Amino acid sequence: MPKGLSLLLLLLSLTARAEQWPTAPAPASPALEALEQYAFPPRDDTTRKGIRTDALLVIRDGRLIYERYAGATTADTPHLTWSISKSLMATVLGVAYGEGRFKLQDPVANYYPPLKKHPDMTMADLLHWASGLDWQEDYEYAPLKSSVVAMLYTRGHGDMAAFTAAHDSYAAPGQSFRYSSGDSNLLSAALKSIVGAQRYADYPWTALFEPLGIHHAVWETDVTGTFVASSYAYLTARDLARIGLLMARDGRWGDRQLLPKDWVAFNREPFAHYRAHQDDAVPGGHWWLNRAADGAAQPWPDAPADTFAALGHWGQAMYVIPGENLVIVRYADDRDGSYSHNELLKLARQAFAGKVQP
Repeated sequence: MPKGLSLLLLLLSLTARAEQWPTAPAPASPALEALEQYAFPPRDDTTRKGIRTDALLVIRDGRLIYERYAGATTADTPHLTWSISKSLMATVLGVAYGEGRFKLQDPVANYYPPLKKHPDMTMADLLHWASGLDWQEDYEYAPLKSSVVAMLYTRGHGDMAAFTAAHDSYAAPGQSFRYSSGDSNLLSAALKSIVGAQRYADYPWTALFEPLGIHHAVWETDVTGTFVASSYAYLTARDLARIGLLMARDGRWGDRQLLPKDWVAFNREPFAHYRAHQDDAVPGGHWWLNRAADGAAQPWPDAPADTFAALGHWGQAMYVIPGENLVIVRYADDRDGSYSHNELLKLARQAFAGKVQP
């Protein structure tokens, strides 16, 4: 992390004023105890094995009913969201869409000229992670062949969109899902032309964060000044919950329709050409869905089918369950794959929605 950013995050954590929420704390119960035993187990951090939850927050009916933090994380800490940043960029783009600045079927090359060699690639294709670019989303376990490691840390980090655009194609745009942090950074580069260079640097704040009452967000850029939409947004758990509430309310915040309803519907509609893999969430428009697809069952069987989520590396998660008026935010540092989205959702519903396991 850049030294200047570290200092900024420290200052924010020391000086930020926690946003006030209507509260209705959930009473202690065996179900709540079971959730806490799962989310906050004893752990030896020297091995980095097992579940480590840094923050767990639950909003029900617009009220804060549960909040717990661990380690250095507090209610005022802007936490690294990793790939939750992708869903945040989709939400920022939704405001621009509502302003009439682009259409889903517009060619991306209209807004990012290096993609002129892919004239059929649309904004919707990128939002579905279906650019057709031959991208390898391997992390620390296979770094030598990883496109994302090269983009974030080595030869691509100066201009991440240009690095992505230089990849060859493996499929026609819009025909095949392949999860790609590069696709997300192409969207971020396109946004610069969509809203104009003068507005771009402040646009996530003026368009989305400030209307929601989010005042402590940090979003890193690459050398070109393009937001790293794949990875590097930082928000407090309470602020991230505001994004979840906005989506749960079909884009409405107070008396303002901040996101068009058809944009939120697009985010929550499964990608038509997705081929399911066991236990994988289903891609929507840069969000993840608990929907049956391609003959496979729901990926999180103990949660309702209307559940959707923004997910990030090492266990970052924001779950939205509209039918139960629940928003759940989890920040974490899970390194061994033992954390289960379905298990946390099951236990949280038992604790906060009065739902029992079938």
